[in-house]
Amino acid sequence: MTNTPFRIGALAKMTGIPVSTLRIWEVRHHAFSPSKTTGKHRLYSQEDVHKAGLLKELSRQGHAISTIALLEAAALERLQQPQKVLSRPPEAPKQPAGTVSLAVIGAGIADRVASGKFIRQFLGSSLRVTDSFADLAQADAAGFREPPQILLVKVNTLHDSIRKQIQALALKQGVAHTVVVYGFAQEAVVQAMRMAGTLVRRGPVSDYELSDLISSVLLVDTAKSLGGIHADSLIPPRKYSDDTLSRVAGISSNMLCECPRHVAELIAQLASFEQYSQECLNKNEEDAHLHAHLHAISGSARALFERALEMVAQHENIPLMADFEPTGGRIG
Repeated sequence: MTNTPFRIGALAKMTGIPVSTLRIWEVRHHAFSPSKTTGKHRLYSQEDVHKAGLLKELSRQGHAISTIALLEAAALERLQQPQKVLSRPPEAPKQPAGTVSLAVIGAGIADRVASGKFIRQFLGSSLRVTDSFADLAQADAAGFREPPQILLVKVNTLHDSIRKQIQALALKQGVAHTVVVYGFAQEAVVQAMRMAGTLVRRGPVSDYELSDLISSVLLVDTAKSLGGIHADSLIPPRKYSDDTLSRVAGISSNMLCECPRHVAELIAQLASFEQYSQECLNKNEEDAHLHAHLHAISGSARALFERALEMVAQHENIPLMADFEPTGGRIG
């Protein structure tokens, strides 16, 4: 084993790691401390070659470079030792495959959801009604037997106090998505609910229209797990605000890798189209079927790219914090 120092090009050739990646590992994560020639060229040792190979392999195994870059080669070798792994990922909570849990509030609407006619028209997984209440007061007093994935509410009049009741109940129960059908409402109240991520539709609505509303919050691909988002689940609510995405895009302009900027910009565009298709779904009854699919497709893609952003942020050591509550409500 020679002690002759290597320049970064030689190091890249020996390890199969791009020069740009080696520079990121060194400058941002301090993985190496090369010596320098009088001409300011970096010179790497044989130990650096060995460490770079270990970092490459451990990164492939899922270790974040930000957490292992400062470790010595001996510590990296210990991490490389075979470990017991699960033969399959942890299973999601037990529920029949292709089933979505739904709590219903409003006289008469639970019977419609449970009818065979509605089930045949439902564009997605089958429904399982977990709880049924006559009104909001009964739901709040009695409590839910289990947290539903979707909360469906029918009210005759939708005013600000009712809006607050619905949102408080959804937050309390950990509901992912809320669908509200109303008879009369002020436009400002309806807009406030839409901005909070609630699907709102003025009644009366047919079974077909109601099934479109519910289908619009289901993941498009329920046949397999997508990037850490489990099958037979709902589209996760949006996690990152436009401000956070702009910050991440700005940070990446000073980096050698432009992936954070590209991914952040894609999420912002998908979120905008997701909101647009939701508004069309809420307003345009004639095209509701089409916009239900567009909302589901854009929401699924947005959720997948949010997962991708988290992977990029972890790899690049970029601080990232969700701006929205898990139930979809904006913090603050």
